[in-house]
Amino acid sequence: MSSLLIYNGKLIGASGILENAYLYARDGVIYDIGVDKPTDIDEDIVLIDAEGLYISPGFIDMHVHGGGGHDFMDGTVAAFLGVAETHVRYGTTALSPTTLTSTTEALFQTLDAYKAAKEINTKGAQFVGVHLEGPYFALSQKGAQDPKYIRHPDPEEYEKILAYSDDIVRWSAAPELPGAIEFGRYVKSKGKILALAHTDAVYEEVQAGFDNGYTLATHFYSAMSGITRRNAYRYAGAVEAGYLIDEMDIEIIADGIHVPSPLLRLVFKIKGANRIALITDAMRAAGMPEGESILGAKQEGTKVIVEDGVAKLLDRSAFAGSVATADRLVRTMIQEGYVSLFDSVKMMTSTPARIMGLDSKGYLAIGMDADIVLFDDDIRVAVTIIAGEVRYQAH
Repeated sequence: MSSLLIYNGKLIGASGILENAYLYARDGVIYDIGVDKPTDIDEDIVLIDAEGLYISPGFIDMHVHGGGGHDFMDGTVAAFLGVAETHVRYGTTALSPTTLTSTTEALFQTLDAYKAAKEINTKGAQFVGVHLEGPYFALSQKGAQDPKYIRHPDPEEYEKILAYSDDIVRWSAAPELPGAIEFGRYVKSKGKILALAHTDAVYEEVQAGFDNGYTLATHFYSAMSGITRRNAYRYAGAVEAGYLIDEMDIEIIADGIHVPSPLLRLVFKIKGANRIALITDAMRAAGMPEGESILGAKQEGTKVIVEDGVAKLLDRSAFAGSVATADRLVRTMIQEGYVSLFDSVKMMTSTPARIMGLDSKGYLAIGMDADIVLFDDDIRVAVTIIAGEVRYQAH
């Protein structure tokens, strides 16, 4: 690998923003950070004048389904590479491919495609493990998930799935289902991240789930219970539990639509940047013109319409996935969540890195991976760098 020097930028560090800064990387790792341009420069070095742009840690998207006309459930290497190459244009340097409810056979095909694609992915965002979203959900909170595949946890099935692939890093499920606590304990015992999702749980059920490994809330507010009444009595739901359990991490689709401005402000006020990860939850239409699209696998998926900056079911009764990209999330948190640029970037970088256990990613410091994005005041991405190599440069 060649050396890389980025200079004349505003570097977003772990504790603040450094003006007129430079970053020097060698062999894919950050070697030095400082102010002004160094004079002792190697001859064999890639020089990038940031021209006053922000020098930021690369964006980490821990929940993404597709983009650029591809969905991971297509189950092909081409789809995986196409999604990765789409999102790298918007500053994403690492992403976790996410599945949908499906047959076990379709899931295994997707896992096989991931294993093959990660070996040859040299142009797109880096893959950092597969996130299984479903099929163990509350049918009443199915959202755009295909109801015919939704079911209760089955030990024979989930043990087989986890034995099939070492690439699975996270599983999202509803903690109130029969067998969900035992499922959670098993997933946790295998060292995987466990998250609650598509759930109608009340507070007590979420707390029981949290005590058994459900430490993350998948797309907070979306397909998730709030205050409910049962036989005249009010119960706090999963949303309230996410607020009350201080140690619970949450992820939000910060497109301003799935979570509108007042809720962006509320969730940040209560949970703060250290407990919130911004996610795109993007489906195949991300990075594409609006119009008809398909949620899920190209052949068996659900037809949807993309309009007003979001995917919807054809009858407009529910959202059918996001078409956001990482730059849009950061921009929206600043403009509609009234959050500082520094904290908005943290929720797209160091917080997801911490949740996913990516110890060498998430912030810019000596010894960390040289995953970097350059953008302007409007979060328009100019350059995306992974392991010290430029993978996208705006023209």
